[in-house]
Amino acid sequence: MIKHTPITLAENIGLQAAFDHFNGVLFDSELNDVFITYQRKNGMAGHFAPQRYLGRQDVKLTTHELALNPDSFVGRSDEYICQTLVHEMCHLWQHEHGTPASRGYHDKEWGRKMKAVGLYPSSTGAPGGKETGQKMSDYTIEGGPFAQAYKKLVAKGWKLNLQSMERGEKAKGPKGPKGPSSKTKFTCPGCEANVWGKPETNVVCGECELPMQAAR
Repeated sequence: MIKHTPITLAENIGLQAAFDHFNGVLFDSELNDVFITYQRKNGMAGHFAPQRYLGRQDVKLTTHELALNPDSFVGRSDEYICQTLVHEMCHLWQHEHGTPASRGYHDKEWGRKMKAVGLYPSSTGAPGGKETGQKMSDYTIEGGPFAQAYKKLVAKGWKLNLQSMERGEKAKGPKGPKGPSSKTKFTCPGCEANVWGKPETNVVCGECELPMQAAR
């Protein structure tokens, strides 16, 4: 019998492996452990939230949250997902080793760290955008530390397995039998006017005053 890794475990292993890899290569293993989650938030590819979780048995245990939005994965490469991960890891670095900015703000200290790890902050995600602000994207510095670190990661066979299903897309599968309709068409035998109602309804045409007949 072929054993397979449960999807929850497989995805979590992939996320942790990426975090550990970039922590070692780009941050000299300075970053503490975080709880990595998937969360859907409109207009956000990810977020960092300090001290978001508390231990259930060990009340002294607290941990930060680093969330990625699986909606943003659709149509994007694994490199883009890792780029988002490292973007949020820079927020973690600033929280632990710098001066944390106000909630959600991307300031110059954060921007300097982004550039140091090989990502250039930009409000447009392309050269020429603003480098600080509330909502901030970035782009990869060609040949920089992040680009090189990502190549090493994928060379190990790293990948993620899941993304959000696109809106309006339905999972493919066998179609079951169509259930009975809750409404029936009734037709007047005189003027042939039509109305719809419950199958057990007695319908009389208002013009001809004739009982309307249910469609068969």
